Amino acid sequence: MAKIKITCDSTCDLTAELYEKYDIERMPLGISLGDELFFDNVNVFPNDLFEYAGKTGKLPKTSAISPADYIDVFKKYTDEGYDVIHINISSEFSSCFNNANLAAEEVGHVYPIDSRNLSSGSGHLAVMARVLADQGLETEEIVARLEEAKERLDVSFIIQTLEYLKMGGRCSSVAALGANLLKLRPEIKVREGKMGVGRKFRGNMEKTVMEYIRANLEGRDDLELDRIFVTHSPMDPKVVADAIQLVKELQPFKEVIETEAGCTISSHCGPDCIGVLFFRKKA
Repeated sequence: MAKIKITCDSTCDLTAELYEKYDIERMPLGISLGDELFFDNVNVFPNDLFEYAGKTGKLPKTSAISPADYIDVFKKYTDEGYDVIHINISSEFSSCFNNANLAAEEVGHVYPIDSRNLSSGSGHLAVMARVLADQGLETEEIVARLEEAKERLDVSFIIQTLEYLKMGGRCSSVAALGANLLKLRPEIKVREGKMGVGRKFRGNMEKTVMEYIRANLEGRDDLELDRIFVTHSPMDPKVVADAIQLVKELQPFKEVIETEAGCTISSHCGPDCIGVLFFRKKA
């Protein structure tokens, strides 16, 4: 049986406790604030981004992990006889997956997975990979299962401001103004590796968050109930606690895990963004 190491991009947005529990190595993306380069959730955090955006009216720039950096980490494990399974943010959002593939070709015994997802949607796959490895599955079987499972990820967020999408060129000033005046809070859904607009909710933050969670979980019988991530950028802890309680009331998940979005996700969605991320059952 092969020795298997799981690695992932920092965009998986798991907690330090989960990275340790599942023995997953996290590789940070670069975040540039002006001329200064930092690393996602190492020496720069979402509130730093919001402060920068407030002062400059600009979003920070994110940079993919380089092939050389991937090689350094992958070789550390393959030189010790490990196979490496690496979980990447969707190739639609970043060149990380392409760079990981270049590194994998150089190193050998490395299996990059294009999660076609972001945040703890990708994190689900990293955790799943470790669980399957601990069950004794061979590397190729784990990769095949991850490729199947990623199509069943249900990932969405509700955002409270369009300012960050506007700064990133994903939303016009007119649309942002109209949404703000009408108190519209759009749902962002990940489909086929890309972000798109889902339902729209209207009202204050707490009301729309609760409506969003009900819309995604209430009355459904097609959910895998092992675990769900409730992932958010910086926001009122009471709203987060109420959201988690509602999740528990609506569906009997074995684990309801709170995680915080890192810099890459927060830079697009802004503060007060929250999502529920889970697997659907096999059809």
